[in-house]
Amino acid sequence: MPPVSQFRGAWQEAQIPDEVIDRAEAYRARWGGLVLPSAPGMPEDAAGPRMLSVDTPEWEDTFAPQGWFFEAGPQRTAVPYAFLIGPDGTFGIAGGDDGQWVPLHRSIVGWVEALALAYAAMDVADSVTRLTGSAVDQIDLTAMQPVAEVAGITNGWWYRPGLLAAVYSGESQLFARPAYRTAYLYAGNIDEQWL
Repeated sequence: MPPVSQFRGAWQEAQIPDEVIDRAEAYRARWGGLVLPSAPGMPEDAAGPRMLSVDTPEWEDTFAPQGWFFEAGPQRTAVPYAFLIGPDGTFGIAGGDDGQWVPLHRSIVGWVEALALAYAAMDVADSVTRLTGSAVDQIDLTAMQPVAEVAGITNGWWYRPGLLAAVYSGESQLFARPAYRTAYLYAGNIDEQWL
């Protein structure tokens, strides 16, 4: 995978600001080439890119917020959206029928933490319950605290003693399909020190 510095001149000629190129270069230096497996049964948006890499930053004025986005890495399977890093460092998906942006985590680190937590939760849980659509609304997240490390926005994790809840709403929001919303409840010997 070539370094971003190889493209700096061409990107500058394309009017991509230096601070955006620096951001892409820092992302490539830290994450470029990393391949993480997707957790079993997770929605595609939660599974994330096949490999973390950088593509040419692009100015997006139809997204909120407007700004410079770049690809976080290619999709694992054929899905009608791309994984992007937003102008504020958020990690999310963009595409769908309306070509919109849905931030999933406040950073790529949050997505990596969420993926690691999914594997660990599968390993330690005594039982795992999958809910979809309107059944997700019946989870009382007010009785739980968010898992800060995953930096969740539309995809997030919550904790209370004995229970972890992962709620995935990214694809649901992107496609305006409430039935796509998915949650997993991991029950067992789970306490805060385990996190």
